Order: sequence, then C-alpha cells, then structure tokens
Amino acid sequence: MRTVARSVHQIQPSLRRWRDIYASGFGWRNHLVNEALGYGHNPINNVPIGRFNHMSSMFLKALLLDVARVSNGDMNKAGPFLEYDRRIAAGELLDGDSRQLVTLRELQRLYDELVENADKCRLDRYATSKKEERSRWLWSHFIPQSFYAPVKGLYLYGGVGTGKTMLMDLFFEQLPCNWRKKRIHFHDFMLNVHSHLQRHKGLQDPLEVVASEISDESVLLCLDEFMVTDVADALILNRLFRHLFSNGVVLVATSNRAPDNLYEGGLQRDLFLPFIATLKERCVVHEIGSSVDYRKLTSAEQGFYFIGKDLSSLLEAQFQQLIGESKAHPGEVEVVMGRTLKVPLGANGCAYFPFEELCDRPLGAADYFGLFKKFHTLALEGVPIFGLHNRTAAYRFVTLIDVMYESKARLLCSAEGSPHELFERIVTVADAQHMAPRTSSRSRKSDDLDLCVDNELGFAKERTISRLTEMNSKEYLEQHAAMREEKALSQEDS
Repeated sequence: MRTVARSVHQIQPSLRRWRDIYASGFGWRNHLVNEALGYGHNPINNVPIGRFNHMSSMFLKALLLDVARVSNGDMNKAGPFLEYDRRIAAGELLDGDSRQLVTLRELQRLYDELVENADKCRLDRYATSKKEERSRWLWSHFIPQSFYAPVKGLYLYGGVGTGKTMLMDLFFEQLPCNWRKKRIHFHDFMLNVHSHLQRHKGLQDPLEVVASEISDESVLLCLDEFMVTDVADALILNRLFRHLFSNGVVLVATSNRAPDNLYEGGLQRDLFLPFIATLKERCVVHEIGSSVDYRKLTSAEQGFYFIGKDLSSLLEAQFQQLIGESKAHPGEVEVVMGRTLKVPLGANGCAYFPFEELCDRPLGAADYFGLFKKFHTLALEGVPIFGLHNRTAAYRFVTLIDVMYESKARLLCSAEGSPHELFERIVTVADAQHMAPRTSSRSRKSDDLDLCVDNELGFAKERTISRLTEMNSKEYLEQHAAMREEKALSQEDS
C-alpha cells in the first residue's frame, strides 16, 4: 500500500499539470463521455473531436508516460510503452488511439513484472546449467513438482484491425535476447504440439513430456490469433496448458474471441470448459477495441485481385509476368511428418493453384505452412462465394489466408466477388436471429437457402476480409518486396 501511495505521490505534479491544462480547455466529464463514444465537439471553437485530434489521448499518454517513469525508475530503460512512443515520434505509427494506450499499460505492467521477477521465473536461458536442468527433470519424475510463475500472463482480445498483433510483437521485441521466449502463430504452435505427440506416441502421458519440452525451451510463450475450431485441439489444450502453467510458463495471447466464447458450440465443449477457467486464472484478460480497422487505412493497389468469372487466362498472364523468363513446372513441397503437397505449377518463388486444389481437398495449416516455406507468392484461381454448400472450403480458405498473412506472402487471385461479398452468406447465430423470419407474404424461394449459420466461421470471416484488404494494399506489397530483397541479400552473404 505504501508503494502505491508513493507512486501516486510521484505522479501528482504531472496530474496537476495536465488538470490545469485540461481545465482551461473544456469539461473533464463531458469530454471523457464523448471520447468513450468516439465523437464530440470542443465547446470553445466547436471543432469536431476526432479519434486522432483530441486532448484526452494526450492526457492519457502523458499519464502513462509518468507511470512508466515511476515504474522503471529510469527513462532510458526499455519497455513497450517507450518503444510505442518512439515509433509515433518516428512516424511509424498513428498517434491518438487511447484504447491502444490502455492496452499498452497492461503490456508495460507485464514487462515490468517480468523484469523484476526474471530470476524467479527462470527466464535467463544461461542462468541455469544443463546439469541442473537434467537433475530437476530427473527428480520431477520421482517427486511431482509444480512451479507456477509469480507473474500473470495477458490475454488480449478484440475485433479485427485493432492492433493486437502489432502490440504483442512490439512487447516481444523489447524483451531481452537471453530470455527463454517464443512468439508463434497459434496454428503453427498446435502443429508443433501434434508433431511432438506423434514422436512420443506410446508413452503413458505424452502431453506431460511435450509440455516439459516446450517449457524448457520457452518460459514466456506468445501465441498470436488464439482460435479453437478443431475438437482434437480442444481436448488437448486443457491438459497441455495445465502442465505448461505448472511448469512456470507465462502466456501472452491475442484472439478475436473472449475466453468464454472460445470453441463456442463445439463438440464436447464441456471437456474444454476447464481450460477456460485455467486461462482466466493464469492470465489477465483485457479487451482492446478500436473504431478504426488499421488494415483498411492502407491505399489499394490494382492488379492483384481480379473479380469475375472465367478469368483464368488473365490470371495466367499475370502469373507469367511475375515469374519472368522462368518456366513453370509441377513440383511438390514437404510438410510435417513426412507428407508432401503437390504443386500444379511453380517457378521463381511463385506457385499457381486452382482453388479446388488447395481448399476442396483435405488439407490444413501444416500443408499451407509447408507451401509458404518454399513459395513467397500464390496465384489462386477461382475463389467462390462461400455458403452452406462449401462451408468446409471456407474454413480452409480462412486458414490459408491466416498462414499467408503470418508468412507475409503475396496473393494474386481471381474471385467471384470482393472480400466482403465472398462471405456475405456466412453469419453468426446472433446475426441469423436478427434476420427477418419468413412470413406468409414471403415465398420460400425468396429465402437464401445457401445461408451458412456458423459462429466460428462468422467471427473468423471479419479477420479474413480485413487481411485480404490489407494484402492487396500498396503498403503490404512494398513490405513483401522489401522482405524478399532482404532475404536475397542474406542468402548472397551466406
């Protein structure tokens, strides 16, 4: 309590300074209400208060900066909030999103607690010798041991384009290099888990061994896009994370769904519910919201997303232009557990697939990750409008776009509609309930018989629409080109 009082006393001058500045402008309470609603007017000159032009975000930013000074004790120390401020000053990020600043407070809290408890959390990979690790592992098999980290993790959730991934990556990049840490997409993480389970098949409790291997490598685990759609994953997660948390793992995760909404309506969900309780116990749950989808603030680029039917000749011509003088030929790529994926045409880092070959066949994230380890560009022909008749293909398409986005790959495609039109017939249960029911004046023919009511897909579609929009932007394509150039230079150096 004394520490809290001392911290408050230290930031009081800043509070008084900002209170005086703020009082000279306009009312505190009215403005905060307007800020929460995202609109308002300055009573002095009747200027609209926009998301990027208001005093409350400046006030909050100054307050958080003072809190960072108090908690860090030294402004030269690293931390996500100071790095965020630096990127704004450098013009790398937009200023004024108060909701992101509140999320940064949580990330700064976690960062400070991890730094303070680094020894207790065993974060330094060089602090413990291999001999001590083996000894601890050996004794744990004779005497059950549990070691819960003294620090709670963080579970960030919110809508698409709110900056969840950016903020988690910013936090991760500020952590010391010698820490046992890992940042990975959730799809990729679960593929690794299944691969490890296959390797330890036949043991009494292979999940305990897998959890031990993960925690030995990574005490701090950052998982992006936490989303549970598969019953096998749902049944594994409860026991896996019970072992991970008892091994001292600290979890940082981002998701579109609140913990209570994970795997909603899934098979045998009652067996998944204990995981939700464990997650909420070991992590601070924080919602990040924004009225702006930052991915849609980019400028569109023409020539990579073709809308219409029977555009194969146009797509092939564009594909040929991308590969230059190289000659495309069939091939294959390796995926997990010795499997291979056949590629109809590929050359110069570009692969060509009809939609059916990638999304109408029993493929998954493992196949897609394998594909983009070898190819940086995908030409996808004939993406259809999704509905009840091709729901499974829609799921695979969502996973494909997730993997492409994670791999920073480039998409060239022909589709029957815009990203939004592709998913118009996919709705959540809540959306379906708000639709007008059939009446005697409406014929059955006027109903959309291809309407697909699916909660998981209904939530995931917004992320896919947003990512398709960004992947066709000038900024994304420039980043893709820069990444390829950097990779080529590193290969030349090696």
